[in-house]
Amino acid sequence: MDNVAPLLGKPDCPYCGGVGFLRVDVPVGHQKFGRLEPCVCRANEIAENARQRLYEMSNLERLSHLTFANFNSSGNPKAEFVSPQEVASLRDALDASEHFAKTLTGWLLLEGSYGCGKTHLAAAIANECVQRGVPTLFITVPDLLDSLRFAYADPETTFEERFETIRTADLLVMDDFGTQNATPWAQEKLFQIINARYINKLPTVITTNLILDEVESRIRSRLQDAEFVKYIRITAPDFRRPTETSNPGISMLSLSHIKDLSFGNFETRDDEVGKEIVTTITKERQDRYGRPVKDKEIVREKVTVQHIKRLHEALDAAVHFAEGPNGWLVILGGSHSGKTHLAAAVGNYRLLLGGQAILAEVSTLLDYLKATFRPNSDVTFDRRSYEIRTTPLLMLDDLKESGISSVWAEDKLHQILNHRYYASLPTVITSTLDPESFAKSYPSLWNKLLDTSKCQICVIDMPPYRKSAKGKKAAAKKK
Repeated sequence: MDNVAPLLGKPDCPYCGGVGFLRVDVPVGHQKFGRLEPCVCRANEIAENARQRLYEMSNLERLSHLTFANFNSSGNPKAEFVSPQEVASLRDALDASEHFAKTLTGWLLLEGSYGCGKTHLAAAIANECVQRGVPTLFITVPDLLDSLRFAYADPETTFEERFETIRTADLLVMDDFGTQNATPWAQEKLFQIINARYINKLPTVITTNLILDEVESRIRSRLQDAEFVKYIRITAPDFRRPTETSNPGISMLSLSHIKDLSFGNFETRDDEVGKEIVTTITKERQDRYGRPVKDKEIVREKVTVQHIKRLHEALDAAVHFAEGPNGWLVILGGSHSGKTHLAAAVGNYRLLLGGQAILAEVSTLLDYLKATFRPNSDVTFDRRSYEIRTTPLLMLDDLKESGISSVWAEDKLHQILNHRYYASLPTVITSTLDPESFAKSYPSLWNKLLDTSKCQICVIDMPPYRKSAKGKKAAAKKK
């Protein structure tokens, strides 16, 4: 007896009689003329095969433990400091991911630094959709590109088939977008995938550690479609390095001493009127050969009513600014006059209310930006600069006269301040420079600060603080 080919369809199918394929009745010249098409009786089998093929490409088995239920939206409990704003970004990302998994409408873009939870949420979306039977492809972008390259030499598939599978997957999750080798070929294939899915409105999730300015322009324009793409930026610290903040080593607000500074424990020194304060100051000059020489000078000064008045004015201005950060606050005064205390109190107050703030010494901030150029840095200069420029509240402590730092450093500082001024982002600056010296060092910035509708300048000209005896009365807490 001759061998009979096995039936691929259902034996009782009224259309194909069990063959599993049909020839479409179309005129000559039609793209489907002469081609065999799968019969409808094989729809479930074909769909299941497609789901299984995508699942195998996704390698989701090793990520099957990542779910919405075990995502910690409060941040890593081992972290030394997680601000309320950072926690809020995690919860927003979780809510957006759960909503996307249920509706599968539009796109979801999750942006954040390494280890902030992006991949966990993306895998949770994929796992939930796979359980519902949705053909889902979860793949890192480098692996996606490798898969396409290998398809050229794969005897079981063609490049076109593999490319079409990725472009048309019911749900595509692209993890680590931006870590791929950005060759012209890679950029073009990524654009073709993203463009096809954008035009056909196919559900897509993208995670990236890039900021949008770093993304190729054609792709960026599609990701910036606010009506179609839900964009969430996660600012939480790295779960794998819990001892670091989202800006490791830069914000002083996480330091134990600085965290204790508040308006409630700021001393207004009312009982020091008439008291003589002896201070040793160091002045730098050049000798007749042009070499720097430091001279020490003893200064005796009595605390006056006007000193106390201006200190109160600075305190009141800082409290008012903290209650509703708007515009800029500049506090000028000598060393140990209370400037840093007031700036820290502003930042700590905003953190308690659920805001986000960075307090950084200017010289430390510039070194922090320079560190991104080290060979072992895992963060780009653009990202760090972006974080500083756009942080909701930036407080720059101890701005020194110009000419001390390098031209590069002063140029970057100018860019940060210029951006924040024109973007109307709340900013606090403290400096030991007096108004005249400030104007000479930073004439362009000083002219901006003179706009009283946007800026307030406070001058604390009283002698420096000295440690007080135990039981010294602190200023009443301002609310």
